[in-house]
Amino acid sequence: MVYALVHEEKGRFGISFPDFPGVASGGRSLEEAIRRGKETLAFHVAGMIEDGDPVPQPRTIQDLRRDRDFAEEAADIKHVCVIEVPIDLPSKSTRVNISIEENLLAAVDSAAQAAGQSRSAFLAEAARKRLKGAA
Repeated sequence: MVYALVHEEKGRFGISFPDFPGVASGGRSLEEAIRRGKETLAFHVAGMIEDGDPVPQPRTIQDLRRDRDFAEEAADIKHVCVIEVPIDLPSKSTRVNISIEENLLAAVDSAAQAAGQSRSAFLAEAARKRLKGAA
């Protein structure tokens, strides 16, 4: 979960992420601004990972309230609110032991190799796609 500042001005909505300075988006509706904000943040985080940059740990709302810069930014914007935005940030990998049919594993390995991925990366991507579709 990441906190975002959302503001409205003249019927347009903007969204920014205090833990990710410079990441901002907007839309004609609140829903569009949030959707586009999530996409922008995900793209930014993917770029950070690709570049080997550390991804900041999102702060709690209590931490944000104690942050003077955050308070000043929120006070400078008219019609502002703070919302929670669900986003999957990368975390530490964990080794697991699973059982899988031999032929299915061979097919996974073949598809992973064709995609230029490791078996683990391929399975993780497939799980993410499946979980996203279930939401």
